[in-house]
Amino acid sequence: MRDTSSTPNPSLANRSTPNPSRSVASPENPNRRDFLYIATAAMAGVGAAAVVWPLINQMQPDASVLAAGIPIDIDISRIEPGQQIRAIWRGMPIYIVNRTATALGSLQNPQLLTMLRDPESTQLQQPPYAVNWHRSIKPEFLVLVGICTHLGCLPEFKPDGSVSGYDGYFCPCHGSKYDLAGRVFSGVPAPYNLPVPPHHFVSDKILRVGENPDGQTFDFGSIEQV
Repeated sequence: MRDTSSTPNPSLANRSTPNPSRSVASPENPNRRDFLYIATAAMAGVGAAAVVWPLINQMQPDASVLAAGIPIDIDISRIEPGQQIRAIWRGMPIYIVNRTATALGSLQNPQLLTMLRDPESTQLQQPPYAVNWHRSIKPEFLVLVGICTHLGCLPEFKPDGSVSGYDGYFCPCHGSKYDLAGRVFSGVPAPYNLPVPPHHFVSDKILRVGENPDGQTFDFGSIEQV
């Protein structure tokens, strides 16, 4: 099965500061856009871009919730190490990855750091609480807006070490590459790291996207580019 989620979205051709009311084309069939997906390394035999309907379908926000940008809760308890699921928030694809210990260890590899454009996340593409080497609250759980910062294509999850020798993301439209913290490689068209949305963990099992942790006031509209 071929994943067509990498098709460029014409509405993103002219990039600008993110607008909560702007709708980004769903990477899924419109009739199924509210479901979560799991992409795993185990699917490599079927195709790296293949996706599988998961059993996690209890969280299906309706159109009004999606349009309003209301926070969404996601059950992360069934995401196995090495797996990614996708959800929709504000009409944008959200990638959530449960990173393995090996993948986390590679994020601090000195060789990798020399290959990245913004390894220290100095550009405003994430909340202050995600300015760290793993760009997340909990090291194992990566939460990203899955939109390439070049022209708005949907990067493909590559947990097989095929992104310049590392796990990460590859944008099939123009070849931009990101590591498994969403940090962009040097020498590719994309100018910025993948955005990190406001989020926090309601419990060990529930991730809430669209809401900051207590005491934090990060505004997603302030980022450089989505």
